[in-house]
Amino acid sequence: MEAYTAMRHFADSWGLLAMTLFFIGMALFVFRPGSRSVADEAAQIPLRDD
Repeated sequence: MEAYTAMRHFADSWGLLAMTLFFIGMALFVFRPGSRSVADEAAQIPLRDD
């Protein structure tokens, strides 16, 4: 049961921090300047006629 306690303690502290940093990083990546044109181009891929 000691391994479970250690893993839970890790997940409660560092795991939460890692997930928060990942979320903030993804939000900054998505809303960075210039990303609109890349997203619009990717959205049109299924509609292109070859």
